[in-house]
Amino acid sequence: MTSDVTVSEHDASKHAEAPLTLDEAPPKTLGVLDQGALWANLGVSLLGFSGALALIDPLKNRPLSFLAAIAAAVVGSVIGTAMVALAAIPGQRTGAPAMVLLRGLFGAKLSYVPTVLNIIQMLGWGAFELWVIAQGAQAIAGSFGVEVPYAVWVILGGVITTALTIRPLGAVRLLRRYVTVGVIISMVWFAVELFSREPSVSTGTWEAFAPSVDYVIALSVSWVPVAADFARFSRSGRAAFAGVVGGYTIAQVACLTLGIAALALVGNDPNRVWEPFVAASLGWLFFGILVLRETDQSFVNVYSTAMSLQNLLPRLDRRIISAGTGVVVTLMAIFVNADTYTAFLGLIGAVFVPMFAVLAVDYFLLGGARRWDTSENAPSRWLMVVPWVLGFATWWMLAALPAADELGWWTGFWTDARELTGFVPQPWMSAAVGAFLVSGLVTFAVGGLRRR
Repeated sequence: MTSDVTVSEHDASKHAEAPLTLDEAPPKTLGVLDQGALWANLGVSLLGFSGALALIDPLKNRPLSFLAAIAAAVVGSVIGTAMVALAAIPGQRTGAPAMVLLRGLFGAKLSYVPTVLNIIQMLGWGAFELWVIAQGAQAIAGSFGVEVPYAVWVILGGVITTALTIRPLGAVRLLRRYVTVGVIISMVWFAVELFSREPSVSTGTWEAFAPSVDYVIALSVSWVPVAADFARFSRSGRAAFAGVVGGYTIAQVACLTLGIAALALVGNDPNRVWEPFVAASLGWLFFGILVLRETDQSFVNVYSTAMSLQNLLPRLDRRIISAGTGVVVTLMAIFVNADTYTAFLGLIGAVFVPMFAVLAVDYFLLGGARRWDTSENAPSRWLMVVPWVLGFATWWMLAALPAADELGWWTGFWTDARELTGFVPQPWMSAAVGAFLVSGLVTFAVGGLRRR
């Protein structure tokens, strides 16, 4: 009898799904392989191939050498992924989604501020991902002389994305069992195909190393507000941490490396970056696998948008929120302007790197884990906003600013701030590291004031 009960409970655990509201406890069903497969798939992105141009030449016309670019990819991925992995641990321990977790840092009402910012960034990411899915599908269809309207591919991608969000834990298991193997084979195939053509990747210097690292950190750290949304289902904090670091770091470095090779073959033209993939032997097949896999990116963005909205509407069924979010993201993707991609990443990094620093110091070093309050009545902690804002400002004082035509008045504002203070950022300065240090140190100071 006991054996039958055990087997029944095990089977139920295997098929358990995410709760529909915040009132329900999350099932602890995801192991290290589930987390590793999820994050490995998130580390491979078609946007990463074209985005490798920002890694190679973040300062415009001062490109890195191939060795410097790979080093920047490794360093940036390790730093950024470590932040994501550490952000996952409180989610696993408390069982709270990422934005609900911030109630313990800022208080329930103040947590609405980063929640709204995260909703904006997740909607933007979701639209970008549907845009890239449609572009990739068009590239494959075009190689066979078939013309399908862009909007059709976007809508198809949006439908698949929304369907995955209805059973998110089932989607994660699907990635582990089937998709990851196809992605690994595709990446290895393209590595052999692209590098066998001997792309010219040897020229360049180390001058822009720090800005390149910042770009990769921003690419990684954009997942910080997502980490707890899936880590809350992990069986242990160790599984959540190892899955993120092991899966995402390796996959992102591999993705950026392939992007560097592909760009070198097309004269560093990001608009042609997919041509070497599609033109490769059996390229349509393996590139098609990567295009289909891209729906895991849009799925995670839509699901995390729903989780963020539940911080504002805790008892609304996540399936209803997910369906509505899927429609909004699909409509946005039809009109998205992909030219703002790297500027968009800069904004994300500036918001979430310092916020993570505040969270990490308060939770892990100042005893926050013992008193973390994620209830709807968690009191506001205004002092914790101070290090976050100061870190945000530090990022923009140190960062390589986007072109004025990308962010307009925003670039002008920080240019004026530098001139007013007489501050001139040096090439070796890292915006991400600087923002993290400033926010972390100020959080220590705030913690001292609070104890007094």
